[in-house]
Parts: sequence; C-alpha cells; structure tokens
Amino acid sequence: MIQFADFAQKWSLDAGPLEAVVREHPFRLSGHFERLIHRIGDPVWRQFVPDVRELSDLSGLEDPLAEENLSPVPNLVHRYPNRVLWLVSNRCAVHCRFCTRKRKWRGAAISHCNADGPAQMPGHGSALHFIAGNTAIQDVLLSGGDPLLLPLPELAEILLKLRQIPHVRIVRIGTRVPCAMPELVTPELAALLSRHHPIYVNIHCNHPSELSPEAENACRLLADAGVPLGSQTVLLKEVNDNESILGELFHHLLEIRVRPYYLMQMDLTRGTAHFRTPVSAGLRILRKLRNHISGLAIPHFVIDLPGGHGKTALIPEMVREIKKGQMIVENYLGRPVSYPLLQFEEEELVELLHTRKGLSRKRPAK
Repeated sequence: MIQFADFAQKWSLDAGPLEAVVREHPFRLSGHFERLIHRIGDPVWRQFVPDVRELSDLSGLEDPLAEENLSPVPNLVHRYPNRVLWLVSNRCAVHCRFCTRKRKWRGAAISHCNADGPAQMPGHGSALHFIAGNTAIQDVLLSGGDPLLLPLPELAEILLKLRQIPHVRIVRIGTRVPCAMPELVTPELAALLSRHHPIYVNIHCNHPSELSPEAENACRLLADAGVPLGSQTVLLKEVNDNESILGELFHHLLEIRVRPYYLMQMDLTRGTAHFRTPVSAGLRILRKLRNHISGLAIPHFVIDLPGGHGKTALIPEMVREIKKGQMIVENYLGRPVSYPLLQFEEEELVELLHTRKGLSRKRPAK
C-alpha cells in the first residue's frame, strides 16, 4: 500500500492542509491504482486522493442508508425480507473518498481497513446463526471492506458454511479487487469460487482507465471459472458524468464479460457533496446512450434511498411528485420517500421524466 507522505512527496503536494483530512478519513491506495494515475486531478486521482472539502461539507448523513439501524446482529444488514448484506471483511483495497461507509474508517484509532489487524470482521458466528434461523433469507451479499481481501481459507470457510444452510440459494460478492488489486485474483481464488455456484461477483468500476490489462485478466480468470460478473458504477462529478466516458466504460466491461448492472446515484454521505451530480444527469446520460451502444451495456440507474428505504430504479413509474426541491419516490414497499434535489435541477428533471412517461409535476399519491 502507498503511504500518504510518500504519495504527497512524489506528486509535490502541499500535504499540510490534507493531513487533517487523512487523520479523520485515512488514505488508502493500492500500488496498482497509483500506477494508473497520470496527472493531478485525473479520474483515478479524484476518487482516492483526499480533499479538504471532506471536512467542510456537513450536508450529508453519517449513515445514509441506515445500515446500523437495520443490523439485527453486528455487521449484518437486513433491509429486504429475502436477502442480507453481510460485512465479512474490515479491509478495503482502496479508500474511495465518496464511500458510503466512511464512518467505518474514521480516525486512526478505527481498525477498519487496518492492514496489520485481522481481516475478518467480528461476529461471524452471530451472523451465520441469524441467516440459518431465518428461512426467508435466500440471497446473501458479502461485502465489507472487501471480501476478496480475506485470506483464502477464511473466505472458503464462509462460503462453505453458507452452502450448508439449505435456504441460502444465491451468494453474491461485492468487490473492488479485480480493478484495484488484480494480482489477488488468482487461479486458486477462481477455483474456490467455482466450487460454490451459484455465486455472483459484482465489481465496483467507475472509469475506463480502471480497466487495465491486469484488470481484464482478473475478470477473465473469474469468467472462465463460470462466475457471472456484473458491475456497479457510481456517478461522480468530474470523474465519469458524461455519456462518452460511461459509454466507453460500459462497452469495455461488456467486452470482458462483465455485465453493467447498476449506475448508482451517489449516496448522501457526509463529506462527499463535491462528488454529487444532479439526479437528472444520470437520466440524461442513459437516454443519450440508449441505441448507441448495445442494450446489454445499459445498466439500471438507481438511487439507494436515504434512511434505509432501499434501492429504486429511477423510472417515471417510481416517481410520484417533484416539488420544492424534493423528489418523492416510491420505494420497493410502495411507500413514498423524499429525496433532495440540487438547486435548479427540478425543471430539467420534470422534463426528462415527462418526456418518457407523461409525469406531471403533481402526480397524485397512490
């Protein structure tokens, strides 16, 4: 891993103003991603290099998806009836400065992503007991941190124990590793995953420059092992918020057998407002891409609604009303949830949705 002091010296940064940011939200960058940075402020740089605005922005939420309130046992989030999110690892390949779980790695005293401590999150026994005792749970998503940073024997034990629970039908893994630390995707890892099908891997990838030859090879190893691959891309201001960049990314992903799955509106995490794009930007970009790239390369544009109300695809049918700087969205339970809009965004958003489905400004609630 690259140390911030060494990174700052290499790039002739004035590290002083950033040291307070790093103390609050530690810097973590893999050697592989560091080699993909070509200039100050490029798309890889912006995702991982600290910014003083992280401390001045107080507009967001500490836990925007209410994961802590939805955790019946430590490190297990039970939002939807038939699935759980299990945080199995306390290490990340990199620290994304827009991370939803930024609260987990705040301050030097926090062990999250500490390379010197154990990789496994505590409470595995209670998580497995909860999953085994709830027969409605059919789908388990492993996250963290990054599950693929666990030692292979620990990952193997988790997968084996999940496969011993009869009602768990699907296991998914969310990871940055194939792009950020592709050297960890080995034939041994691919063989381990192939022994536990059906297993799915969703890769977090935001810009075409992340798809290095090494990343392509990592994806090839997993795909050749029969692991279906999908991608999740976060829409980020001045990183990927235009159709040419995302069109190139989605098409390249499809070429290496990774199905673009989600384009995600950035979560309302405190200290990340400088990355936030208007909701209308994602709609406009996908509208421009449709029929210009393969339909297989068009992801769902989704918002993970604040307060733990779940993901919703942003389509006209799910938007009840737009007024006074708020978009009222119907969640998966049919309940209205308010989502804040950026200033001056309202008119464009109404127009974009209106032209697709005839949405009125004041659509009656169901």
